[in-house]
Amino acid sequence: MNDIRTEGTSKTPTVTATREPFCLELSGRSIPENSIAFYQPVMDWVEFQCDGASEMLEINIRLEYFNTSSSKCLMDLLKRVEASSCPARVNWYYEDDDEDMLEAGEDYDAIIDLPFRLIASAAS
Repeated sequence: MNDIRTEGTSKTPTVTATREPFCLELSGRSIPENSIAFYQPVMDWVEFQCDGASEMLEINIRLEYFNTSSSKCLMDLLKRVEASSCPARVNWYYEDDDEDMLEAGEDYDAIIDLPFRLIASAAS
C-alpha cells in the first residue's frame, strides 16, 4: 500500500503516513463532513502496514481542534494500532494553554494501551 500525503483544509487535517520513516502524522483541524469516509484510508493504511511489522510506528497527533465524530475515528484508529502486532508510540502535541487538547490526550492515554507522550508547545 502506498504512502498517504493529504494536504489539510479548513475542515480536514493534513495526513502523512509513510513507511520510511514508519510514521503517521495528523495535524490541523478535523471537522470533516464525513469523518468515517475521511479516516478510512488511514485505517486501511494502518491495518496493511502494521500487519506483521516489527519496527516502531511513530504516531504524531498535532490537532488544534477535532469534533466528536473525528474523536471516535481517532479512537478507532488508535485501537487498530493497539490490536495489531505493531509496536507503536503516540506523541500527542497540544498548545501549553489548551487545556481541552491536553485533557483529550490524557483521555486517550487512559484508554489506549500504547506508550503516550503529552508534549506541550508554545502557542503560535
